Amino acid sequence: MAIFSKLIPIPEPIQNKSGVGHLKKRLDWGEPALTIIDVRTRESFNISHITGSIPMPMDEPADLTLASLESSRDIYVYAETDEQTAVVATKLREAGYQNVSELIGGLSAWKKAKYPTDGFSV
Repeated sequence: MAIFSKLIPIPEPIQNKSGVGHLKKRLDWGEPALTIIDVRTRESFNISHITGSIPMPMDEPADLTLASLESSRDIYVYAETDEQTAVVATKLREAGYQNVSELIGGLSAWKKAKYPTDGFSV
């Protein structure tokens, strides 16, 4: 087992704040037990979003999305700004979600790193 861990490095555990490189490493490692939540407007989400993220616009009720997530699941959240991301992350933590990480730089940082996105151009 020690040889295997040297070949495929295990990503660091989730932190309160994460850079896009950390999230990409976890996705590349193939760890399925995480959720990426985009809290921008639905229109912004439809135009472009991180591949694999789910929409949960700040201006819409989040009950259905949150009801499907276990409180111990690793959640990465991003918004238009890091300040908005922090507000939503705080609300998720207050609602009982234990492993919430603010994705610093959000979609802009993700695109700058040339990581995969989905959406429709207008």
